[in-house]
Amino acid sequence: MRRGAFLLIWALLPAPAAADPLYDIYADGRYAEAIRAGEAAGTASGYAIAARAILAEAVQKPEPCMPCFERAEAFARRAIAADPAYAEGQVWLAVALGQETRITGPLVSRLQGRPEEAKNAIDAALKADPKNPYALAALGGWNIEIVRLGGSFLARKIFGASEAAGLALFEKAIAAAPGNVAVHYQVALSLAGYDRARFESRIRARLEAAVNATPATAHERFVRSRAADLLELLKAGDAAIFAARVHRYQGYP
Repeated sequence: MRRGAFLLIWALLPAPAAADPLYDIYADGRYAEAIRAGEAAGTASGYAIAARAILAEAVQKPEPCMPCFERAEAFARRAIAADPAYAEGQVWLAVALGQETRITGPLVSRLQGRPEEAKNAIDAALKADPKNPYALAALGGWNIEIVRLGGSFLARKIFGASEAAGLALFEKAIAAAPGNVAVHYQVALSLAGYDRARFESRIRARLEAAVNATPATAHERFVRSRAADLLELLKAGDAAIFAARVHRYQGYP
């Protein structure tokens, strides 16, 4: 396998470059309507909105929803088929594959080729939009997860991944969208799943930034509530409860 290990990605959700009626439906939290309208549009952006709405809805469910992620994956693939250079189609494909991996586990996902495909999708998104903060955060999470799974030496020698690269990509993502709730939350969640003790100050800073930022969508309001929950647990100092909540919020069964 060229680039193995499963991805640590949950990079929701970017604002569009221009006003989009489909985006407005999504942003209001009318997810079923956004899915229908996105599919009816029959365009890369429409299919991407549908995938995005499914992902936003799925994260609010009490348990991981494999059919939801598979449905989002299918819409993302339709977006890519309509326009391979449309960054958001690639981003949502990577997110869907990453969430599926958390449910099936790394071995099954490796056999099915999800890790390579998700990494390729992130690369394609960054090629189309080098400053996309969600793709940057996802690639940062990929580096961090490779190091977590294999250790720094093997991560560097086999995969070309490193903790330093992951942290640098997180900083780029934050710089690209400094007021975005989801970016701050994603970075905090990635680091919390990697090494809470060593990165506690960074995790706290990102959670505080998420809580204090103004959400642009219904989903970001939900994400901000999760950031507030994690921040409260972090301040309480119970490492076991905090770790369990991070595990659940990352989408593991």
